[in-house]
Amino acid sequence: MKEKVATAKLERQVIKSMRNYLEKERFMEIFPPKIVRASGACENIDTLFEIGVNGDFYWFRSKTPHRAYLSQTAQLYLEAFVPYLKKVYSVGPSFRAEPGNDNRHMTEFTMLEIEFAGNFKELLGYIEKVIYNVVKDILSLPAKIKKELKFNSATLKRLKKVKPVFPKITYEKAIKILNLSFGDDIKWRDEQKLLKKFGNQPLLITHYPNPLFNHGKEIEVEKFFNMIPDPENPKYVLSADLILPVSGEAVGAAQRVHRFEELKERLKNSKMFKRLEEKGGSLDDFYWYFEKVKEKSVPHAGCGFGISRILKFLKGEEDIKKAVAFPSNQENII
Repeated sequence: MKEKVATAKLERQVIKSMRNYLEKERFMEIFPPKIVRASGACENIDTLFEIGVNGDFYWFRSKTPHRAYLSQTAQLYLEAFVPYLKKVYSVGPSFRAEPGNDNRHMTEFTMLEIEFAGNFKELLGYIEKVIYNVVKDILSLPAKIKKELKFNSATLKRLKKVKPVFPKITYEKAIKILNLSFGDDIKWRDEQKLLKKFGNQPLLITHYPNPLFNHGKEIEVEKFFNMIPDPENPKYVLSADLILPVSGEAVGAAQRVHRFEELKERLKNSKMFKRLEEKGGSLDDFYWYFEKVKEKSVPHAGCGFGISRILKFLKGEEDIKKAVAFPSNQENII
């Protein structure tokens, strides 16, 4: 139990550090719903947990009966507040029906998400500052507290090497280094190869393929529908993933499309929406979001920090189940 207590304390320390930084930067915390329509889904809509009552999956009947799910992301709910509050964030659980039992995925984990009125360059800066502040705050803790959190000298030495500005590489350059084909997904082993090349520093991979651009072939990489195309090269979107040593992808980020008609077309033509229709969903699942966009929208950007993967990186744990106090997957629920 001592290990669990230390892990719980570290989870608190990480969230506290992130909150302190964001509050200092005038972000306001929002408390989005956790039972949602498909507007609370990430791009992999097949991993949604569906909510039913006594076998009735159309229990919610606000206007017409519709299906409900456990939330995977608060992104769209946060976006709705950006035109009015400028900078917002939330902390809460994300539920993913990830099959099996491996050392990197869980069915429930904590996400800290931010959305703000701003651009892609500012977004990358916030990602660097949030993560660097977490590391800096841990290193500045009294020796007694570090010991309580089970940080040994080797782990602390590794964290001291983290620099305030992270190396950055485009998807196009990354696949050339890895000898992958355009459109291939960058897997965990590929991520570790890239990290080694960049001195095992946190690494930002940017400018992923635009999922709605005609690339002349099917692409494996899949990104959320409302990522904005790069104005200099619409073959790509203004998106980024933060890759952490040991852990892999820990943050997904992008500047968002904020014009209603473009947003609606991107959703309708996305793989995500095709799968939603197969599950019985429709544009009505996003009705409330579209109404908010039509009411008022501004250029904005945001990201989601996967706390369990950040903890995995901080502790140097190979198995994500050892990085959190209450791990859960398809084979383990309490």
